[in-house]
Parts: sequence; C-alpha cells; structure tokens
Amino acid sequence: MATFLYKLGRLAFRRRHFVALIWVALLTLAGVGAASAPTAGTTSFSIPGTEAQKAFDLLEERFPGMSADGATARVVFKAPAGEKMTDAGNKATVKETVRELSDGSEVAAVADPYAAKAVSEDGAIAYAQVTYKVSGMELADSSREALEEAAQEAREAGLTVEVGGDALQTTPETGSTEIIGIAVAAVVLVITFGSLLAAGLPLLTAIIGVGIGVATITALASTLDLGSTTSTLATMIGLAVGIDYALFIVSRYRAELAEGREREEAAGRAVGTAGSAVVFAGLTVVIALVGLAVVNIPMLTKMGVAAAGTVAIAVLIALTMIPALLGHAGRKVRPAGEKSKLLGGGRASAAREQGRPNMGTRWASFVVRRPVAVLLLGVLGLGAAAVPATSLELGLPDDGSQPTSTTQRRAYDLLSDGFGPGFNGPLMIVVDAKSSDDAEGAFGEVADEIKGLENVVTVTPPAPNKAGDTATITVIPDSKPSSVTTEELVHSIRDAGTGIKAVTDAEVLVTGATAMNIDVSQKLNDALVPYLILVVGLAFLLLIVVFRSILVPLKAALGFLLSVMAALGAVVAVFQWGWLAGLMGVEETGPVMSMMPIFMVGVVFGLAMDYEVFLVTRMREAYVHGEKPSQAVVTGFRHGARVVTAAAVIMMAVFAGFIGSSEAMVKMIGFGLAIAVFFDAFVVRMAIVPAVLALLGKRAWWLPKWLDRALPNVDVEGEGLRTKTDRDDEDRELVHA
Repeated sequence: MATFLYKLGRLAFRRRHFVALIWVALLTLAGVGAASAPTAGTTSFSIPGTEAQKAFDLLEERFPGMSADGATARVVFKAPAGEKMTDAGNKATVKETVRELSDGSEVAAVADPYAAKAVSEDGAIAYAQVTYKVSGMELADSSREALEEAAQEAREAGLTVEVGGDALQTTPETGSTEIIGIAVAAVVLVITFGSLLAAGLPLLTAIIGVGIGVATITALASTLDLGSTTSTLATMIGLAVGIDYALFIVSRYRAELAEGREREEAAGRAVGTAGSAVVFAGLTVVIALVGLAVVNIPMLTKMGVAAAGTVAIAVLIALTMIPALLGHAGRKVRPAGEKSKLLGGGRASAAREQGRPNMGTRWASFVVRRPVAVLLLGVLGLGAAAVPATSLELGLPDDGSQPTSTTQRRAYDLLSDGFGPGFNGPLMIVVDAKSSDDAEGAFGEVADEIKGLENVVTVTPPAPNKAGDTATITVIPDSKPSSVTTEELVHSIRDAGTGIKAVTDAEVLVTGATAMNIDVSQKLNDALVPYLILVVGLAFLLLIVVFRSILVPLKAALGFLLSVMAALGAVVAVFQWGWLAGLMGVEETGPVMSMMPIFMVGVVFGLAMDYEVFLVTRMREAYVHGEKPSQAVVTGFRHGARVVTAAAVIMMAVFAGFIGSSEAMVKMIGFGLAIAVFFDAFVVRMAIVPAVLALLGKRAWWLPKWLDRALPNVDVEGEGLRTKTDRDDEDRELVHA
C-alpha cells in the first residue's frame, strides 16, 4: 500500500493543476445539485418492527381517513390575568382561530376546544388540536405559515398563544461557537506549523471536503429522506477528520523536507507513510459509521452512511489534493522546525539548533520510567469519570427539552400547567378485536383494565372504527413523556394486554409519539452489544493487519472502552444531573438521548483509532528498524506527539462548536464527542498507551508465525519506500563513482 500511495502522492504533486481542478469541479457540481434540490423536512422516527409502528400501520388499514402518521399541532391559548377562556370575547377569538385553521388544504381536522372539553379546570388555558393529512416531513411551508399567522392574530386579540407539536419545525441554530471552534483550529494549526500557509492547507481541504459531502447530502435529502440533523453531523465529523488527516500528511511532508528530500519525493513519501495511516484510520471510522446499520433504525443508518461518505471524501482529499496544493505552495511550505518570515524569520527553532528534546520526547521518557504509576493514575481517573454512567437513563428529546425561548417549549409548559405533565405525552391504545367473538366487550375490558393501573389520570371511552373490529383509547399519564414512570406505564399496559388477549383474543397495542420513543430506546439498547462486537471485532482484525501484533490492537480496544465510558459519565453528569448545565446552555435536564451511547461507540471508536494508528505506527516504524521497545515509544512520541496533540485540540474545538446548537440532540452529541476525544487522546493515547507498551516491551509486537505468514503485508510503515530509496541512493553513488 505504501508504494501505491507513494506513486499517487507524486502523481498528484506533478499533476497538481489537474487534481485541484477535479476537486473544484466536484464541489461546484455538488453545490449546483444542492441549490436545485427541493427542501427536505425533518427525519421521522418511523421504526419498522416495533409495536408502536405496528399499531400505526394497523390504524392506517382500519381507520383510512384518520391520518395516524399525519403531523399534529396544538395551539395553546391562555387568557389574560383575571379572565377565563370561557369569557365571550376570548371564546370568539378561539372560534375564529379554529375556523381559519380549518381552511388549510392539508388540514384533516381541527378540534374545537369547547366541543372537545379541552379547557383547563380553572378556565385559564385551552388548546385546539390540529391534525394534518401528511406527515411533518411532507407538510408544505404554506401550512406552517398559516399556523403561525393564525396564532399571531389570536395574540393580537389579547391572548397568550403558543404552538407545539411536530407540525411546526424549527431549523437548528449552531450559534457563534461553531465559528469559534474553526478559529481555534486555525490558531492551533498556525502554532503547530509555524506557517500561515501550511496551517491554511488543512483548513482549506477540510472545508472543500465537507462542502462536497454536505452539498451532496442536501441534494439527496428529499429523495433519501435525510433530515437537517444528518448534514449537521456530517459537517461535525467531516470537518474534524478532514483537518486531522490533512494535518498528518502536511506534518510528515515537512518532516521529509527537513531530512533533505526534494519536494516531489517528500510529497510522495508523506502520502506513502502518513497517508497509509490516514487510509486505515479513515477505514475504521467508516466501519464504525456504516456499522450503525445493524441497529436497523433507518434514520440512524442514513446518518451513519452520510457521515461515512463525508469521511471517505476527507481521506481522498488528503491523499490527492494535499500533495497537489503542496506543489502549488512550493518553497512557501518550509521544512519542520522552520518558521515563516511572518512568524519568526525562517530560522530554525532554538530547540532544533541546540538539539534539545521536544515536549513529546520528555513526556514519553517520563512515562517509560514510571509506567505503573501513569497507568494506574490514568485508569483510576477515567474510572472515576465513568461513575455517573451507572445511573444512565435513556430517552428521546421532545418539546420539553427545547429552549424556553421557543414556542414549542412554551406550549409544552402551558399544557403541563393547565392539564398536568402527562398531557404532553398521551398514549394511544389500539385494540384489534377482529379475532374476538365480542369486540365491544373486549374494548370495554381494555379500558377498565387500564383505569386500574397506577400513574393513569384519564382514559377516554373506546372509539371503534366503522367495521367495529378495532378501537382506539387515549390514555393520559400522570408523568411527563420522557420520565421513567411513563415508560413503566407503557410496559404495564402491554403486560395487561397479554392477559386480555388470552381471554378475549383481542390484541392490545400501545402507540403514539411517547410509545414510539420508548420502543426506539429499547431497540437501541438491544442493539448496543451486537454493534459493539461487530465494530470492535472488525477494527481489531484491521489493526492486527496494520500493527502485526495481537496485544497492541487489544490494548487499543480496551483503551477505547475506558474513554467512551468516561465520556458517557460526563454526558450523564451534565445533561441528566445538571452539573455545569448553565455553562453548557442546557436549560432542561432529563434522560440522555437514547441513541447517544451507540452513536458515541461508533464515532468515538473510529476517531480514537486515528490517534492510535498515527502514533503507534511511528513507534512500530522505529521498532522495525532496530530500536529497543522503550526507545521506540520515545521515538514515536518525538515525531507524533505534537501532531496528535494538535489534531486532538482541533477535533475538540470543532465538536465543542456544536454545543451552541439550539437542538438538544446536536448539543449533546457535540459535548459528548468533544469530551470523549479529550479523554481518549490525552489520557488513553498519550498516557495509558505508552505506559502499557513500556511494560510489555517486545511482547507488545508479538504475532504467531503462522498468522504472520497468513496476513497480507500492507507496509504501513513504508518499509518498501525505505528499501527503494536505499537502492536509488546506492545507484546514484555508483554513477558518481
């Protein structure tokens, strides 16, 4: 592989104009596709195979005009102080609002608050339920605008009016912190390279790669049902790895220049060595993201594949566009240890002139001398950070997790005040009595059974369909939708339904947004272990090929588990317990997003392997060329610690930039990934890894002879390049002789 990538790097360097033109053309093509594509809505949580989805499908079949999966909106009215919603003037305003809402072409039905008894006991709050014929993703902008206009007219009449539900969608805002994250990345690159131009190359190529990836996602969003969160996550991951991969190759290029090689040769060797590490690091990220498909949740699969595509683009750009741009830059990109005139006059650094060891060398030497102490401190520290994860509660975000500045959150709070917290998460019970001898009796028995359960406030009378073989019952819990108590109620109803079916042959199904969220969480929990085995197993095999060792990949996998558990602990502490919640902009604590553990496992594992591959391949390279194991650890840090540190800080800055998002899911993922990178890069890879390798010595690189013969030789260390260069040098010496 090293030889192939070496040739690719030299070719891209020589044909730099052509290579740059191809990438610019791809960016333009993707941009045109994105600009001409129809706007996509928010990805739905339709989950095949769950009981909630089965009930939705049954409703579509037995209640054809019901629009069971149609968008809904709750227009919540609050009377001015000292007045009631039953007062004549307020009642007239609400009636007029209901009439206006009913005129929409996509509106299936609007429930009059007074006819539906949707007025609170104290008369202060009322709501009108609007049901649409199409889902929230398919709802036209004109319908949303009509909803907002009707609410605004009621406000002008003197009422407090807020709108909740999935019909009114808001576009997530990332805020200024995302820009700050990119600015931090730029500063770190300038400090690392000592050159504005060298620092600008990784940023430029990462932005181009993300631009192509996100534009492609936008162009296909409507066709493939990709929501706004998909492109946000692709941006987050693509930008981080794009900068890192380019950083690795530019850094190696400058190191090759410092050894006296010509620029084209240096570009080829940089791509052949650091590029090999980039390919395998990118491959682990892609495996982890595409592996999300095993969860069998369409939304998560699409997010993973889209992000994986962006990572693949980042790898290709690093291997081709970086050497092309290095060719354009010429002598403006200086050898390692030299600064640009703007940042220091082009002099070699004092440390280089005096032969003083750099920080990476000094740290690695310290770890090698005291491996047991460093190992224990690192493991105990991560273990302490992971303690909050033992109380992890999972759920999916609803309007209650929205910022208080949004109308959805204010509508949620008004409904809780007027009707109780469970009113925001009603459960829909579907009773399929087609096989029952007494359908009406089965409907009544189900309703009576549910009334006797704990945490039930209201049970509506059964509403049968025209055929009389299926009925719906609405249940209002006494607790908010995302609470553990509501989840227990759903399980209690399902358990009761099992007994009812044995007696009446009627099947009881629980559905609705709350039940769907519970089913999604359960599906994610059930898939976590198989997913972990699949992803870690495949990456373990891949790393055996890369490092030609059993213990090094095993240590990499165990270190990853430590860092991801510690990161989950930090997420629980902030988003569930509320520690530092104000600093992070978390307005509402509650259960951790149910897809967070499995998503963090996938993404963090892939990113963790970036540092593992880049840092440890340098160590193996030194060991293969004759250095003692402990000295190889120090050599690896001397060449790689600065770059890995810069890469980790950049990745943390990019991820942390998304903490400013207004969407709870994006905020949580941004924080979780940023803290996970911190733990993995600075505790696991910078402390635990060298400590373990120092303790293992030569055993770290042990591989059974039969396995060594069976494995393909991918030559990540560039041994083939070194051999080729040595032969070329010998040939030149003979010619000169």
